[in-house]
This record gives sequence, structure tokens and C-alpha cells, in this order.
Amino acid sequence: MAEDPGTTNRIKLGILCGGPSPEHRISLLSSRNILAGASRERYDVVMLGVDTGGHWFLYEDGDHLVHPEDPHRIALRGSGRPVAPVRIKGRGCLLDLDAPDRCIDVDVIFPVMHGPYGEDGTVQGMLQAAGIPFVGCGVTATAVCMDKDHAKCILRSAGVPVVDWIAIQRGDLERLGRDEVLDQVGSLPVFVKPANMGSSVGISRVDRVEHLESALQAAFEYDTKVLLERTIKGRELECSVLGNESPKASGVGEIVVRGGFYSYEAKYLDDSAADLHLTADLDSATHEQVRGMAVQAFRALGCRGLARVDFFLDEAGVVLVNEVNTMPGFTRISMYPKLWERSGISMENLIDRLVELAV
Repeated sequence: MAEDPGTTNRIKLGILCGGPSPEHRISLLSSRNILAGASRERYDVVMLGVDTGGHWFLYEDGDHLVHPEDPHRIALRGSGRPVAPVRIKGRGCLLDLDAPDRCIDVDVIFPVMHGPYGEDGTVQGMLQAAGIPFVGCGVTATAVCMDKDHAKCILRSAGVPVVDWIAIQRGDLERLGRDEVLDQVGSLPVFVKPANMGSSVGISRVDRVEHLESALQAAFEYDTKVLLERTIKGRELECSVLGNESPKASGVGEIVVRGGFYSYEAKYLDDSAADLHLTADLDSATHEQVRGMAVQAFRALGCRGLARVDFFLDEAGVVLVNEVNTMPGFTRISMYPKLWERSGISMENLIDRLVELAV
């Protein structure tokens, strides 16, 4: 039996976070900001957490986290009600697994989940099968963008310049030999990264030949396919995209890393590791070129709702797409919402627009 929705006109918004991904904690941090930014006049918010084993829990009071202020210890509470997304009599809802005759209505879900399970089409497929509208890209776009090798192939075929790369499977190093792999890559340094991962998890910069194998082993801990990418000397730019059939680009921001590269720690845990410039110092032509390429990449990959497109601007002034993130971070230092805020869209209004695009 469905739960009585009552007389409220508020949209019942489920904020979904967590998941069995190395980016679990980042998702929890993102969920805090979305919960804080969602209008209580417009939404009746319920929190949904997925633990590292893939089990879904409902937290009706919104108190879904322990150590919420500590990004190193933040975790889901263990006292949620077990639920599962289902379709009953043509309507999507959340089935109460402790009381199978009870189904909890939800109008739309914001799956602020990063990495495998949350950003590779898995959870999108579950919600689509259940008939529950959700924020963000669909199954195909999320799966394609998550696989950096496939995404680069599509972008290149659409005429979008990308960073040169090769992809190797587990065992290719033994079959091909280190020297042949290096011949394909070109000169060092190169970046080695899992094909299906985000937030700089498993990424290494290789400056010396003898470090290649250890970098590959580190990346293969997260995926069966690994990319080796040419290192670009230049600047790192980011642009947020919002929309469905008529996507719009935000202004262009810049990441200035203080040594090394834009690592997991620099993105989420250490405010001092990088400077985030919400207005990149670019000439107007380059600024508009980046914004146009962001929308072009968004369309080429079939994205909907939102994405953050990351770029390199090399020393010769050439703009290259690095990657497209279909569910970028929403933490307090994340560039996606900050770029829209600089462009005049507050977090509250951004959530409203994303929910509208979902339904």
C-alpha cells in the first residue's frame, strides 16, 4: 500500500548519497550541501544513503551522517530504514523492506553519487526501471562519460580536441612489453589513470621509466582498463553545463595547483593545496571558445541535466577537453556549484533548475 502523501504541495525530493565506491565519502560531503541548499518551502526532503555494500537506507529526519564536519571520518549512520526503489502499479516508489506492504512515495531523486555505481549508469538504470525521475544524465551518457577511453573516442569523432592517450588492458604490459607501451605513449612524463574512476582516484604522474609499472599496478587496483595520457604543460580550466535540449555554459574557472597535480586531497580535503579562480584570466575569444566546447562535448556525449567539463589550455594556446563529469562534486569547495554561483545562480536556484530538468 502506498504511503499517504498528505496535502502538501511540496515536491518530495530524495537526496541519494554514498555507494560502494572509493568516492563514497565525497558523495556524503556533497549530500550535506544539497540538503542545506534545498528550499524547505519547495521540497519535502528525505535522505537516502547507500552503504559500501550497496544496501539502501531511508533517513526521514535528515540526520543521515556521523562526523559530518570531518571529511576524513564522515560516514552514514547505521540506523536508517532499509528500502529499495520499485515500480508498483505503474508508479515508482521506495519499498519499505521492514514492512513490505508500505511504499514510500518520492517525486524525484537527486543521486549525488560519484564514481562506480553512482556515475556509471548503474543507479540511473535502477531508478529508470523503477520509474522514478532523477537528476542528471541517463544510463548511456553516464556509462560513456565514466569510461574515459570511450568518451575520448566519441569526442574526437565529433571534432572535439582531446588530450592524446592510449588505453591498455590488464596483461597488455606483459604481452607488449614496457618499451612498446612507451613507444605508443611518446615521451615522459605521462599520467596513468583508471579508465572508470573519478576524483583523481588511482592516478599517478610518471616521470621516470622505472616508475611506470608501479603506477600501472596502482591504477589496475580500480579498473581492468587503464589510460596513459600525454602530460599537458599549461593551465587547467573548468566549465559547468546546465540544461537538457538547450544546455548553457557557466563562466570559465581555473584550478591552480600548488605543486603536483589536482589530486583527491586537493579537490576535497585540503583547502590549501590548490587555488580555485572562479573567473579565469582569459581573453574573451578563448573564454567563449571554452564555453562553446563545453556545450559541444555535453551534446556529443548525450548528456542531460548537468555536467562539468574539464579542459587544458596548453602553452601554445590550444584548448583540449580533459574529461566530462556527469555528477560533479557539490562539496563546499566544488567548482560546479561555485561557477554557477559566480554566474548568478545560487545553490537553491541551481537545485530548483536541476529538479525541473529531471521531471
